[in-house]
Amino acid sequence: MLNEFSEHTRSTGLLHPDKYYLHAISGGIDSVCLAHLLKRCGFQFGLAHCNFQLRGSESDKDEGFVRDLAQSLGVEVLVKRFETITYKKEEGLSTQMAARELRYSWFEELLQNQVCKGVIVAHHADDQVETILLNLLRGSGIEGLYGMAEHRQGIIRPFLPFDRVSIQAYMEKEGLGWREDPTNAQSDYKRNFLRNEVFPVLQKFQPDAASQLLGSFGRIKDTGKAFFHFFEDWKSRSILQEGEYQSLPFTEFRYLPGRASLLFYWLRQYGINFPQVEEILRAVDAGTDSGKCFPGREFVLNLNREELILGPLVKEEAELEIWPHDIEAHIRGIHYDIFHLDKPNPIDKNSRHAMLDKDLLDYPLIVRKWKEGDKFRPLGMKQFKKISDFLIDLKIPVLKKKEVQVLCSGKNIAWVIGQRIDDRFAVSVSTKRTLYFKQK
Repeated sequence: MLNEFSEHTRSTGLLHPDKYYLHAISGGIDSVCLAHLLKRCGFQFGLAHCNFQLRGSESDKDEGFVRDLAQSLGVEVLVKRFETITYKKEEGLSTQMAARELRYSWFEELLQNQVCKGVIVAHHADDQVETILLNLLRGSGIEGLYGMAEHRQGIIRPFLPFDRVSIQAYMEKEGLGWREDPTNAQSDYKRNFLRNEVFPVLQKFQPDAASQLLGSFGRIKDTGKAFFHFFEDWKSRSILQEGEYQSLPFTEFRYLPGRASLLFYWLRQYGINFPQVEEILRAVDAGTDSGKCFPGREFVLNLNREELILGPLVKEEAELEIWPHDIEAHIRGIHYDIFHLDKPNPIDKNSRHAMLDKDLLDYPLIVRKWKEGDKFRPLGMKQFKKISDFLIDLKIPVLKKKEVQVLCSGKNIAWVIGQRIDDRFAVSVSTKRTLYFKQK
């Protein structure tokens, strides 16, 4: 095993003889075996031990064992004691999750303070299989089959190619001692249940079950890499980005194989989960739910006729007051310059801007979100129209309708901002003073 370990670390470049590492060691068989191999291969390292103080005097004996091991190997040792139970209660976590968070938080601190070039952990092949199966039980997709990386964000796992049987055989052959944690034999936790109850059954049926599973997972991982390559190409060709909004025509996914995966890997970063994606596809196929919205995390997806539109959730904003001498306004992230003019020549007909007869306005002007029942007289019309109907006529998607603001003069709406002014406040031949809103 020594030669295999030396060749693996050399060929992969995971560890370098001229760099200093810290090896996270519990005192158990896996981490102790790795410590001996690191020493025999000539790597520069120290030991980092977490005392979670969960097993009374046994936790202290683990710490003592690690200190003695460090002395025998001629390396330094760092020990961190944690109030794990207190942290668990404060954060509302399980004991395992609390210990994990505390451990990796310490490792991150060591790396940030440049105490070492990397933290080595002793996860091995059996741990990898357990991790992947646990990911599958949680409902993960392709990436759940990737398992733990050999090197990521300063955490190094050089033991992943080696299984528990090989590790124990090496330790027994070399006559090396280690500490046993009796809780590992308990099947209260999912990982322990897999290790103690499930794997023995698999190995009776197929002795090399772990290595066969890892081989299968590796091939699926490679398939996943191919998928993500084609996914990025599909996304760049199919999804249109316009400001904060993205749109995807139904024609770009409706009849594609694997369409649910395409949508999921596009939408997951916005907080939309796989069951929602399945519901979205049912709505697309039914063709009867145009306008339906699917909320995510700070984003929402809208079925709009023959396309999907993704945009930010509209946050409630306080009403904005505009006074006679104001020269600028910020409305939903858009900057408007406000000009105070005589009768303009020529008249700006751009719907994103507004030229209003200043003498017809009641101050302060109020900017607010439009409400159901709001009416105005669109420029050029003599009849009132509900803003909801006006926006439908413009074919504005439901998602974008929610962002529409209005400029109010008293109880009247003078401008559906960015869309149309009210005919009653339009500049005319009798206008003497003009209030002009122009996007900067």
